Amino acid sequence: MDDACGGNPAPKPEAENTDKGPPFAECVLCREPTEYPESVRGITLCPVCEWREAERAACSG
Repeated sequence: MDDACGGNPAPKPEAENTDKGPPFAECVLCREPTEYPESVRGITLCPVCEWREAERAACSG
């Protein structure tokens, strides 16, 4: 009888596209990678810092 919880794990599927595209720019506040490529000009923020900046701007009177 074949046991469903056997010791052989199923093979992991390989990613179809391992190319991640152009290198991502660093956040100017925390140096984490952003959603923007390095070629983007101006201040680049990661999603977390972008959200915090939006909160600060919305709450400032």
